[in-house]
Amino acid sequence: MFKKVLKGFFLCLIVNPIYSQKALNLKECEIALKKNNLQLIAQQYNLEASKAQIIQAKVWQQPIVSGELNFYNPEKGIFFDAGTTGQKGFAIQQLIYMGGKKQNEIAFAKSNSQLAELQFEQVLLSLKYQLAQNFSSVYFDSQKIKVLNEQIEKLESLLGAYNEQAKKGNVSLKDVVRLQTLVLGLKNEKVSITKDIISNQQTLSLITGITEIIEPVVNEKELLDTYATTLLSKEEMKKKLIENNPDYLWTKKMMESQELYVKWQRSLNTPDITLGGSYDQAGGAFKNQVNLTFAVPLPLWRQNKGNVAVAKAQLEQSKTNLAYKKQELENSLDVAYLIWQQQMQQYKGITSDMKQDLEKVYEGILSNFQKRNINLLEFTDFLESYNEAVIQQNEIKKQWVISGLEINYITNSQIFKQ
Repeated sequence: MFKKVLKGFFLCLIVNPIYSQKALNLKECEIALKKNNLQLIAQQYNLEASKAQIIQAKVWQQPIVSGELNFYNPEKGIFFDAGTTGQKGFAIQQLIYMGGKKQNEIAFAKSNSQLAELQFEQVLLSLKYQLAQNFSSVYFDSQKIKVLNEQIEKLESLLGAYNEQAKKGNVSLKDVVRLQTLVLGLKNEKVSITKDIISNQQTLSLITGITEIIEPVVNEKELLDTYATTLLSKEEMKKKLIENNPDYLWTKKMMESQELYVKWQRSLNTPDITLGGSYDQAGGAFKNQVNLTFAVPLPLWRQNKGNVAVAKAQLEQSKTNLAYKKQELENSLDVAYLIWQQQMQQYKGITSDMKQDLEKVYEGILSNFQKRNINLLEFTDFLESYNEAVIQQNEIKKQWVISGLEINYITNSQIFKQ
């Protein structure tokens, strides 16, 4: 129910210009994303938590102080004989970590903090990709709507004139119905595209935290030229992927973190030493006796061998995950590169001459129809072809840009010239 209400709200914003709109370019949207996105803010708290874990890992167990006071002296028959001739004792003990336990724990905590940083980069990169993808989709779909609006306006004007002529008996109702059908078809196409725009606008609003409708500001020629030439070969792209992709780097760091975890678990098999000192006034072998104390567990068996075995298995799993992640991302890049090449061939088929030719033919057909040199059937057939061609042109441009964005996203690099 909420989604329906929200979609209705966005539809009102798009259809009625009286509602607040905000014209922004992609860079401005990215700034808003970094400032307002709640998912990103949540990840920042995760970063702070991981840094706090490093602080906690550095903390040693606190020393233990104990005391002993005489409660009853049977020789003197008095209670609490703790004076100069009585009995009292004190002791202090400190646990000393052996086998590098504390260093290994700190190293593991630092590794987890680095994982949190890479996770933040993963989320940021994914959000920026979604932003650019939806931003481009809204722009090119809006261009389709402009074309449809122009055609609907012209055809509705023509339909009005035909209705008047039909009433006078100058044109047949069949021609009026044909025009009505064409107008309805264009309006249905408009509704379908508008739904896509609404969905993408919702995503833009969620990602950027901007409540107003975002109207993309795009220099179309610069945008399309950006993705016309790659700066790197495909093999060089794969190297960039390994160097920069946060998903791969996170998986790699997870493997390194597991190595540290194995090391830490092994060190837990090493017995710790408890060192201390004690003072005994009269209860020891000597009066006012001062002693050095120590305690060490007997290492009769490896008490942490089960956890070590688990850590080793997890390490082998993480190595396999890393190999799979590399294979997965390289395959994704191969597919994205192939799609980009196919979209490039499609895009090259759209020339400025083609657009101009379409406009010239359109004006010629419209003029001939108004002069009654062609009939309504020929006119409507051409309009359907013309509208489909213009809409497909914008769709090809959109997919062309998105294919380039996909490569930049996978490699986390600027593969195309700016």
